[in-house]
Amino acid sequence: MTTTAATPAVTTATVSVSGALVHYDRLGPSGSTRTPLVLVHGTGSAGAALTWGQIAPRFAEDRTVITPDLSGTDRTTDDGAPLTVEGLAAQVVAVIEDAGTGPVDLLGFSMGSPVAAAVAALRPDLVRRLILVAGWAHTEGDEFLRNTFALWNRLGTTDPEAFGRFVMMTGFSRGFLNAIGREQVDAMSANMPPTPGTLRHADLDARVDIRGLLPRVQAETLVIGCLQDATVPVEQSRALHAAIPGSTYAELDTGHVAFFERPEEFRKLVDEFTAGA
Repeated sequence: MTTTAATPAVTTATVSVSGALVHYDRLGPSGSTRTPLVLVHGTGSAGAALTWGQIAPRFAEDRTVITPDLSGTDRTTDDGAPLTVEGLAAQVVAVIEDAGTGPVDLLGFSMGSPVAAAVAALRPDLVRRLILVAGWAHTEGDEFLRNTFALWNRLGTTDPEAFGRFVMMTGFSRGFLNAIGREQVDAMSANMPPTPGTLRHADLDARVDIRGLLPRVQAETLVIGCLQDATVPVEQSRALHAAIPGSTYAELDTGHVAFFERPEEFRKLVDEFTAGA
C-alpha cells in the first residue's frame, strides 16, 4: 500500500487486487467512533469523484468515508478484461481490508448496487449495514433495462455527444432538469463521456445477474428506489427489496441520481439507517 496526504481531511491510497491497482480516498475527522461508510460508485470512468463529489463531504462531517475507484475508472489500472460483479466486489473487499477499519456500512449506487450486494453476500463479516440505491438484480428479462444499456453501448461507439445527452436525460427527473436550466443541462451532458472505461462499465451493466447471491445477504439492508428513475426503473429496486430477506425499503421522488436532486433527504435516510456505533 502507498499513501499520500491530499488535504488535512483526505488521504489517497492504493491496493493491488488480481493485477488491478485500485485507488481509494479516505476522508473525515480523525477519532470518529461511528462505523465507516464505504461508497461504491456507478457507471463512468470518472468514478467516485463524479458520483460522490458533492455528497461524500456531507457524510464525512462526523465519520470516516471511503470511496474506491474500481476497474474502468481513470485512476485504477488493470488488464482491460471484461468486468464482472464478483471481480469488482473483490476490489471493494480489498479496499475495506486495506483501510483496516473493520466492518463497514456499505452503500452502492446504480452499478455499484449489485457490486455492494455481492460484497455483503460473499463477505458478511465485512458489512454491518447495506444500502442499495437505484440498483437492480438482473438485466436479462427487463427489456427496458436491456435496451437502455444496449443504446449506451451503441451511442458510446458511434455518437459521443448523443451518448452524453441520453445519459443525462435519463439520469435526472424532468423537473430537476427544467429547474437547473439549459446552461447547466448542457454542461452536465459532458460529465460522463463514453471512454473505454465507461463502456466497460456499460458492458457489465448489460450482463448483471446477482439473483443467486441475494438470499445470502445477512446485513441489515435498506433499499432506496427512485420513483422517476428513467435509467433503472423503480420496479427493479422494489424487486431487490423483495429478494433480500428482512430488508427495508424507502422511495424518493427523484430521477436516477437521487443524491443530486435531494441531497439532504438522501443524507437523512442514510444517516438514520446507519445511526449507532
